[in-house]
Formats: sequence, structure tokens, C-alpha cells
Amino acid sequence: MISYIRGTLAETQGSLIVVEAGSVGVNINVPLSLVEGLPSVGEEVTIYTCLRVTDDALTLYGFGSRNDLEMFRQLLNVSGIGPKGALGLLSVLTPDELRVAVVTGDAKALTRAPGVGAKTAQRIILDLKDRVSLDELSYMSEQSGGAAASSTSQSAQAQREAIEALVQLGYAPTEAARAVRKVENSSAMDAEAILKAALKGFHF
Repeated sequence: MISYIRGTLAETQGSLIVVEAGSVGVNINVPLSLVEGLPSVGEEVTIYTCLRVTDDALTLYGFGSRNDLEMFRQLLNVSGIGPKGALGLLSVLTPDELRVAVVTGDAKALTRAPGVGAKTAQRIILDLKDRVSLDELSYMSEQSGGAAASSTSQSAQAQREAIEALVQLGYAPTEAARAVRKVENSSAMDAEAILKAALKGFHF
């Protein structure tokens, strides 16, 4: 299995990118949410991949982190969700936003994906709610190399509390998570400070 591909970003075509690695151009299907954050063509990228084999094709799906790749694999375990459906979900929602939607039961956010109706959204939440937690959010684990584990835990707790407070104020869970993610230096703040900074962000 191909764990990841590191090379030069040679081309982007919607949700298909081409990475040149060892003089070979590799087609990789990625969510649109990843495309937006890719570097310019000609720069180096590392894409974590999942190879899917069918009767007539070998298809690579790629993601920006191992956590995001795991989110894709978890979606494939949901009845009725194939690679195309999983990629569609991760195109309209970032992996972090999808985790928040599952944990908070935000079925409306999931129905933004093409082909995902209310019943499918509820099935996704039911199947994944015990496998996904807010601790997996990528920005909640961003700490300097020397940070203590206890500091990471306290930071994640503060961010969770800020998200929950925003939801109680009437914001959609995915909107709340997105606002908290945009708060700079949130790892050094308590929940109240993060909440205030996130609320300011809604007014810009």
C-alpha cells in the first residue's frame, strides 16, 4: 500500500491533482477543502493516500494529514458511503468540521454534501459518533515541540468549551468550530478568551 506521496505539485484539475514523484506523475483524487490549502504548482507537497482497487481501476485518494485520511476511512465504513460520497463530504466540510458535525449531531451540515439526505446524515452520525471525538481536531493538537502533554489537554479543553458556548449562543456547530480555529494563539488562552476572540471574528 502507498502510505504517502511526497513530490512536486505538477497540476490541479478540480479535485484531481498530479504530484510528480521520482519523475512519475501520480493522479490523486482529493477533497476540494484540501485543494484550497495546497501550495502553488511547482512547490513540494506531502499527500497521505488511500489506494482503492476496483475491477477496472486503481484509484488514489489523498489528504493533508494522517488524521484526515483516517476520517476518510471511517466514512467508508458507513453503510451506503463509498469513496465518491466520502470525498464529497470532505469537499464541502473540512475533516475537522465533519468531526464537529458528527460529535454534535449536526445533520444539517452533513446534508450540504451532494447525495447526502437527512437519513444518510443521521446514519453517518449514528455510525461514527463513538469513533470520533473533538480531541482529534487538528488545530487542538497544534503545540510547540516542547509543550507538555498537560498543556495540550488544557488547551483542547478550553477550545471545546468555547465551541460549546458558541453553539449555546445559537451558532451552528461547524461555524463555531471554524471560528475557534481562526483564533490566533488560542493554545495560550482560556475558554473565555477564545470565546471573546471567536465572537469578534463573526463581526468581520
